[in-house]
Parts: sequence; structure tokens; C-alpha cells
Amino acid sequence: MPNHVRWGILSAAKIAREWVAPAIHKSERGVIAAIASKTPGKAEALAARYGQVTLHHDYDALLADPGVDAVYIPLPNSGHVEWTEKALRAGKHVLCEKPIALKADEIDRLIALRDASGRFAAEAFMVTHHPQWHRVRALIAGGAIGRLRHVQGGFTFYNNDPANIRNDASLDGGALRDIGVYPSVTTRFVTGQEPVAIRSQIDWDRGIDSTARVWAEFPDFTMDFYVSMRMHGYQQMHFHGETGWIKVMTPFNAKLYGDDVIEIRDTSGVVRTERFPLVDQYTVQIDAFNATVLDGAPFVCPLEFSRGNQRMIDMIYAGAA
Repeated sequence: MPNHVRWGILSAAKIAREWVAPAIHKSERGVIAAIASKTPGKAEALAARYGQVTLHHDYDALLADPGVDAVYIPLPNSGHVEWTEKALRAGKHVLCEKPIALKADEIDRLIALRDASGRFAAEAFMVTHHPQWHRVRALIAGGAIGRLRHVQGGFTFYNNDPANIRNDASLDGGALRDIGVYPSVTTRFVTGQEPVAIRSQIDWDRGIDSTARVWAEFPDFTMDFYVSMRMHGYQQMHFHGETGWIKVMTPFNAKLYGDDVIEIRDTSGVVRTERFPLVDQYTVQIDAFNATVLDGAPFVCPLEFSRGNQRMIDMIYAGAA
């Protein structure tokens, strides 16, 4: 299939099973070619849905597979840099789950290796591909709410399971790395600005940050948000300008948490609602990645953009120290 990207999936993690593998299968120019899992039966169970798929029980074997062009990596956080580097050195394009790295300077290494290898690599920030966020960016840039003065956000879910990788300090779990990246990335994406100062408070539990509260200063506006793995599920982002505001009602888990809806209010006092009912942001992300690999199309979330987000997360940890 010369006009398709042949994908290999490195582990049958939940996000791969439920979201990304179906997205690759539904994408216009992507096919699932191989799956690797170290757990007996998991690769077989996932592959059964997608026809002829090569199975590997060793990650290195998948990277050596000549029938694979690109690799999707949903491994625990602690393995993201290692396996992204290995995949690039093996001549594969890479889409890695967030956080692709644990420190901003680790992404510098990945950028250098991406450029040296001639292969494409990116972090799987599916939200940056959802049209609701492109719409919010256009509204703010177009002055729909006047000068942006403040951003507020929240993202929470309850998970106190000690066996879950998000609660495992040895695998670099924690709320900021799992969900704190989303208020950060969406705010940076729609404004094009980077934080200049941050203070934060973090609740630590069994070695991981279970809850974080963040206050950030950007060149032209301020921001506050909280994230937690110890609160009932909630998500919303609110952009408050001098002449109006925009609320993104399902900013991160569109469809799963609720309908894709943004609300806009201006000086007229009327609240306008815009809906995005037919979007699967994971499939849009895969289509965009395939277009970059096959056509050289620009990608909205390159590693340089990811580096800025990891720098913000680094600042949040430092702000609570």
C-alpha cells in the first residue's frame, strides 16, 4: 500500500484498544500492520478486530519489522523517551502518547534524532486536532471576546487504584503528566503564548502528584487551573476577555465526557452555542499524521510545540518545590 502508512502498535494498552487502534483502522490512509504485546493473548485479542495483522511478543521485533512504517507508543510514561528513540533509530515514524518526555531537555534529544533520522515524530495531543480548538483559536485571534484577560480550567477524575500505572511513582505517574498537560497545551495552542511565571500547590500521595493547583502568568493574560485524580470527573475551560467569554464544555474527552460544545457570550448578552457533533479527534489526529508522513503536510503539534508544554509542566513542579 504505497499510499498508506502501515502502523505498528507497541503494547495493547487501554488507550490503544479503545481509541487509537480504532482510529488507525478508520483513518483514510492508515492500516494496522503489526501489534506487539508482552502479555500473552493481548496482542491476539486486539488484532482479531482488524484482519491480517502481524503479531510480535517482543517490542524490538516490531521495530525490526519491514512491514511497519510508523509506530504508536502507549507504554507507561517511564518508557516514552527510550522507545521513541529506539523507533526513530529503527527508521520508523513515531506517534507517542503524552507525556513524550519527563523533562523539556529530553525533547531536545528527540528533535535532534528526528532530524538526523529523517523520520517524523510527534506527541499524541489529540485535542490540538479537534476543530473546536481551532475555532476557539480563531475566535480569540479575531477579537470575538476582546482582549483575553484570564483563563480558567479544571480536569479531574477519580482513580485511587494502587495497581494503576497513573498511581505508580516508579512508572512516573501522576496527575500533571496524565491530565495537567491538557489545560496547558490547549491554552498555549489557542493563544500562541508561553508562561513567564508559575506558582503551584501539589498534593502528594504514594509518591505521585494526585492533585495540583496552578496559577500562571502569560505575557498578556493570567491563568489558573486545577487537576486531580482524587475528585469526581469534571472538565471545562473558560477564556475570559474584556468584551466576552468562551467556554469549552468538553475540552479534553470530547464525546466520552459529553457533547462537543463551545459557548460564546459577548456584550449583547446573548450566549451562542456551536456544536461539533461528528468529530472523532483520535481519527483526525491519525489522518493528520498520515498526511505529514505521506505528503509532508504541516503538523499542528510538532515536537517543538511539545517542548514548550513540557517546559510549562517542569515550571509547575518547580513552582511547588
